[in-house]
Amino acid sequence: MNNDFDEVLEFCKLSIPKAHHKRIGIVGAGGIVAGAHLPAYALAGLPIHGITDIDHERAKELAKEHGIVNVYDDYKQMLADPEIEVVDIAVPAAEQPKILLAALAAGKHVLAQKPLATSVEAAQELEAASEESGLVVGVNQQLRFDEGIAAAYKMVQMGWIGKVSNFSLTVNLDTPWELWDWANTMERLEIMIHSIHYHDVVRWFLGEPERVYAVAGKTPGQAPIGETRTISTYTFASGASALIHSNHVNRGGDNIAEFRIDGESGSIRGTLGLLYDYPVGRLDTLEINSQVLPTEGWVAYPVTNRWIPEAFIGTMGSVLSAISDGTPLRSSIRDNVNTIRLIHALYKSIESGESQAL
Repeated sequence: MNNDFDEVLEFCKLSIPKAHHKRIGIVGAGGIVAGAHLPAYALAGLPIHGITDIDHERAKELAKEHGIVNVYDDYKQMLADPEIEVVDIAVPAAEQPKILLAALAAGKHVLAQKPLATSVEAAQELEAASEESGLVVGVNQQLRFDEGIAAAYKMVQMGWIGKVSNFSLTVNLDTPWELWDWANTMERLEIMIHSIHYHDVVRWFLGEPERVYAVAGKTPGQAPIGETRTISTYTFASGASALIHSNHVNRGGDNIAEFRIDGESGSIRGTLGLLYDYPVGRLDTLEINSQVLPTEGWVAYPVTNRWIPEAFIGTMGSVLSAISDGTPLRSSIRDNVNTIRLIHALYKSIESGESQAL
């Protein structure tokens, strides 16, 4: 069985060849940069040329901690530096478009933060500017590089469970929203900030849905003003279906984060380890039961990497590979516009109480 996993292991490998290294500038010095971007780049041996943030002192602290020589007064000063080749944007979606457009105008390749934009129209404008520039622009949907999810994707692509009939993912968490002041004031919260990862992955596995339906709720006493509980369903022209159920105010102390993919010839099931004790996290689990291989019951795949920080090696590595040798991006800006379109269809369903066609 271990030999059967060789191709899957190769697909999930996370590294950035030294020949692909570029001079990177990071816009943003918040928690995700400190806890994921910079640790991931350190693991990959990728040096960072500079950093900036509206909180200049915070940027200086991170620069000192991670040995970053250049701390810029603002993103405009960073973009004016001819040494910068790639800009890693890590700011809220409402602030991203102006920075991304300025980076393209300055001739810089970009790794954009998710969500790409707060509206479909804004996302389309960014895509158009990206296409016109000829520069590489990836979007940081790093769950596509999380080992459990990536391995499951490769298994599906290799036909190990046959034609997929259903994708389901359930998370029941106690999310510490208080860590992010900006999130607590968002009217559109759970889908836009958290479950966008899952909705993006459903698209990656199954393509574009025909129709979606969603409901959302809040829990008395919660800190954020936006929704913290959502249930979303999809139907596809292939006959497949999908279900995403997310609850972020779990007061029972029994966090779960499980996914399952069923096909005509088997099933894959797993857990997202990060979410059991966020932000510390643990390894994912992944098992397959296949009539194609075949397996004798459920067989475990040997997961060795975590969503945070390792998957962040994947998103930046994908951008650098695209620049260096033209390797297709796993999460391109063109593809991600459809994730934004899907997200807004889900919110339209919540607001209207009706399913939405895509």
